Amino acid sequence: MIGAEEGGLDKMAERGGSRSRLYYADANQELIDSGTDYTDRINVVTDEKGTLLSIQDVRLSDEREFYCHVNGLAAGSGVRKTHLRVFAPPDVPEIESVTTGISVTKDTPSKVASCETRNGFPKPNITWYRDGEPLMNESGRVNIVILSSRMSSDLYSVQSTLEYKVEKEDKDARFSCEVSFFVPDGIRTIESPSVNITVHYPTTMVELWKESPQGLVKEGDTVELRCQGDGNPPPHFIFNKVEEPDVNFESSRDMLILSSVSRKDSGTYQCHPLKDDGVMEVKGEVELKVHYLDTAVVVPKDEELMHKGEDLTATCNALSSRSTSTVWYKDGKVVGRGNTFHLQNATYERSGPELVGSEEEVQLDEVEGRVVNLSCEALGNPLPSISWNITGSQSWHEVDKKTHKHMTHSVVSVKVTSDITAECNVSSDRGSGVKIFKIKAIPRVTTTAPFTPEGSGVIIVVIIVCLLLLAFLGSVIYFLHKKGKIPCGRSGKQEITKEKTTKDEIVVEMKTNTKNEEAILLKAVNGDKKGPNDQPL
Repeated sequence: MIGAEEGGLDKMAERGGSRSRLYYADANQELIDSGTDYTDRINVVTDEKGTLLSIQDVRLSDEREFYCHVNGLAAGSGVRKTHLRVFAPPDVPEIESVTTGISVTKDTPSKVASCETRNGFPKPNITWYRDGEPLMNESGRVNIVILSSRMSSDLYSVQSTLEYKVEKEDKDARFSCEVSFFVPDGIRTIESPSVNITVHYPTTMVELWKESPQGLVKEGDTVELRCQGDGNPPPHFIFNKVEEPDVNFESSRDMLILSSVSRKDSGTYQCHPLKDDGVMEVKGEVELKVHYLDTAVVVPKDEELMHKGEDLTATCNALSSRSTSTVWYKDGKVVGRGNTFHLQNATYERSGPELVGSEEEVQLDEVEGRVVNLSCEALGNPLPSISWNITGSQSWHEVDKKTHKHMTHSVVSVKVTSDITAECNVSSDRGSGVKIFKIKAIPRVTTTAPFTPEGSGVIIVVIIVCLLLLAFLGSVIYFLHKKGKIPCGRSGKQEITKEKTTKDEIVVEMKTNTKNEEAILLKAVNGDKKGPNDQPL
């Protein structure tokens, strides 16, 4: 600045080729011109160093040349000028990537993203970056389109679009834009956030594996086979078996589920990705092995009856997809290994309890009121125990129970009052058994035996024999009486009585006269009935 003690100082601004005075000062006065854009926005300070002009509230329109005119009268005059530059930093850039996928098969560059910044002055610049590396226009690969506009505020808005020919490797790339603008001391930049784009590319590799179950697969399992390719978007797949190439399995996009597999499901499985015009040649394969173990076949089957001391050879085999080992158990304890088991010198220790007698159920018919003894025996080692369960009679009790070495013996006495079911239960640590007695009660019927010719004949024979004996005895008595050996009269009467345990009791009474002999004969025929005159003399 140039100062002067005499003369004057003018401050002027020039725009569009014309100048207008803003300020004037001399030795006598100091004046800020009115009616200009700066009347209310400038401030002038003068000191020993010179005169300083300050502008408040700088505007874009203030970018112009300012002049300082000094008139020194006798010393002469001078003019100096300066160019005022006005800067406005732009807003942070806004970036937006395309939302749809971009195919690598497209021949020309595709729109990748757009970037915009506003309210900048002077006009800012936009630069694109891929993973931090700047992108420049490149024919057939990179095309950058820039659009700028000046708003009513005289600030600039700049928009840039990036067109880029994507490749498969761009699926993980990050794109960003950077805004650069001028400031009084140089250039500044503002970088946008980075964005990722979706890249579509065909499948070139496919992998097929067993998702579940983990480890070996056995019959009855549910198997999940999953197929995956390196294409994007992930394609749909078709599944088939190498052994049945014309049969496609139903699947869910990339998963094949095989329920309750069997050995026939073993084989090599394939998956092929689908595309718009058919099936792609690329494929994935996996070998599925379904393991199995059939039910063991034991010979002899079920039970084997043996005599004590006999030998037995048993075999156990099962068809399996893998090698097997055979273990023989009895009562939870290992008794042998291998497919063949040899049992020598069979004893009771080799089996459970054994009921004596081949019949498991015994049928009996008994008259009501009778008492029946039921016997039950069992053999075994360890010694078996016997218990009874009787239904149909409340009158029963065990009358005998004994043990001897490997045998248990029990006898119960049961009174038959109705139909009876008696169970003899045998048990030991080796097993159990049961023997059943079923007793059918026959009602008791009291009847008088009818007269039959056979019965009458027997009676007649008996009577005749008795008569002959009586006659013989009578002759002897008569002979003795005649000889005087037996006195006659009441006091000499002799009685002979014969008792019999049968139903018909015959009482024989001997007398000394003939009339009494006839009475005796009648009594023998008619039984115990006595007439009113049949009294001993």
